[in-house]
Amino acid sequence: MTLLRRSSLPIVYLAVFVDLVGFGIILPILPFYAEKFGAGGFWVGAILTAYSAAQFVSALFLGRLSDRIGRRPILLVSLLGSALSLTATGLANSLVLLLLSRLIAGAFGGSITTAQAYVADVTTPAERTKYLGLLGAAIGMGFVFGPAIGAGLSGFGFNTAAFVAAGLAAVNLLIALVALPESRLPGRSRSTQRSVRTVHLVAALHEQTLSAALLSTFFATIAFVAMETTFALFGQERFGLDPARLGIVFALVGIVVAVVQGGLIGRLHRRYDDRTLAGVGATLMAIAFALIPVAPNLPAAIIALGGLAAGQGLVSPALSSLISQSSHGDSQGQALGLGQSLSAGARAVGPLCAGWLFDRGVALPYLIAGLLMLAVVWLVSRVAIVNSGIEGQESGDSVYSYRGHPSREFPLPLEEG
Repeated sequence: MTLLRRSSLPIVYLAVFVDLVGFGIILPILPFYAEKFGAGGFWVGAILTAYSAAQFVSALFLGRLSDRIGRRPILLVSLLGSALSLTATGLANSLVLLLLSRLIAGAFGGSITTAQAYVADVTTPAERTKYLGLLGAAIGMGFVFGPAIGAGLSGFGFNTAAFVAAGLAAVNLLIALVALPESRLPGRSRSTQRSVRTVHLVAALHEQTLSAALLSTFFATIAFVAMETTFALFGQERFGLDPARLGIVFALVGIVVAVVQGGLIGRLHRRYDDRTLAGVGATLMAIAFALIPVAPNLPAAIIALGGLAAGQGLVSPALSSLISQSSHGDSQGQALGLGQSLSAGARAVGPLCAGWLFDRGVALPYLIAGLLMLAVVWLVSRVAIVNSGIEGQESGDSVYSYRGHPSREFPLPLEEG
């Protein structure tokens, strides 16, 4: 049964990849389309923030719902919402409708959360980081191909690009509808799921593990968003970077993240646990953030960005794996949904904070981001992993203990199958 359900992971990766391609298609040209309706900086910022703000509210709810009714229906609903919202985006003829369409997209933006929970359902702790890394690679490649396709379609108008993205989302929905099985085991009552979820989430929060991993996720996301928000302005001011070269730079960043998450992290996880990988990745990011503001030229800045991308490629799946393993099997969707919700919250407030800092000093967003990543290094160092499954664990309980509470341990039962 495990092999049968694990064989469906490529369908999950494809679903997330196509979903992110559709998102990426309209992302680069959305601000320019908004300007046609007289949007100033506030409206452009509001439209770009709307998706993440709505996702911040919905991600936890969708994660919890997937724990109760299954991953497949939630993923299908998310893909349907993506197709409908992209269609609405293409039809929008005012700023209000454009904002509303992005709010709808964010409200149904649960594909990543549900996909993470799906991966957690069908993998053991020993292999979870590897498969979450492959999911991260699918996300990264979606952000590489989406903007590139959007740039090619921009000559045909924003509406055409949005409708093409909607068509891809509809095909994505049909593929998942036909080929994707459910990953959750039947036979658990709703009351049992509630009680087990509550006990294990309270225990994890009490031992500071889940809270540390979630806070690390928030800090790491808001730090990376600071770069995404300000590097165009920074590059233009320091190196005369134009939009075409900026697109190439961001594509390179996406490729580095995809390579690290798609191949390298699986090999590293055979030797190192999630805490170590997250700590090393956060350290790389902190160093890169310190180097970017003092880069003497664009090639040096790109090298620093490469280090930043490699660190992000290590941090993201390792933290997702820690969140998953810090919650009971019946609450993984809820826990991962909370992590995704915090990431969405970081993406909602990050651009505003980074922009405010940039106006007061071009180096400030990077210095603050570097300090946040040092905080992540400290947070993940507080999680002491016992029997993490690295040395060949294939089944059974994964036991975590936490610094400060060495005598308190609790088992995290895995789902069989």
